[in-house]
Formats: sequence, C-alpha cells, structure tokens
Amino acid sequence: MVDLLRARLAAVGAAALTVAAGLGIRALAGGDLAKYAGDALYTVLVHTLIVAVAPRVRPVTAACVALGLSWAVEFAQLSSVPAELSQRSVVARLVLGSTFNPPDLFWYAVGAAFVWLVHRWRRSS
Repeated sequence: MVDLLRARLAAVGAAALTVAAGLGIRALAGGDLAKYAGDALYTVLVHTLIVAVAPRVRPVTAACVALGLSWAVEFAQLSSVPAELSQRSVVARLVLGSTFNPPDLFWYAVGAAFVWLVHRWRRSS
C-alpha cells in the first residue's frame, strides 16, 4: 500500500512539474518551440495522470493510452465542438484546443516516447 501511495505521489509531482515546464516554456519561448513542446508535454501530463490513477500500470500501456487520448482530442478538432467549447471556457481551450494541426500528432508521439522511457527507467530503479 505504501508503494502505491508513493507511486501516486510521484505521479502527481511529475504532473505538477509538467505543468510548470509547459508554463515556463510558454513564458520564455514563443512560436513553434512553445507550441510543439506544449503538445509533447500535453501527452506527458496525460501519462502522469494515468499513473496517478493506476500506479501499477505498465509504462507502455500508460504511454499508449496517453498517446491515444491525445490523438483523439486532436482528431476531435476536425469537428466544430472543441472550437465552440474553447470560445466559452479557458479550461476547454487548454484541454481540447480548437484547431486540427497534423504536426501535433507527431509531437504527441514524441511526448509519449519520452515519458515511456522515463517511466520505464524509474520503474527499473
């Protein structure tokens, strides 16, 4: 039980660091660097939240689910629903975005690969 709590706390800490990194990049950089780093970090954040909820999840499973959710949100932007919700809510804009952008799919995969490696490394140590 202590190990599960420790894993959950580590995941919540990683989520907080991920949000801080995203805000830091937005504050210090602009343009494509901030946008695509934000995409990768979005998937990292989803991964950390998955681990917080299910700390025994295998790294590859968490990474694949995080990538799938990130891609699902991106493909949902092909409809008008995320854009409409984003106009009404800052939270919806942050979570759902508004406009489909094919390169985002690649950067989500970069984030998933990165967090999978970190999660796998942390689990083995």
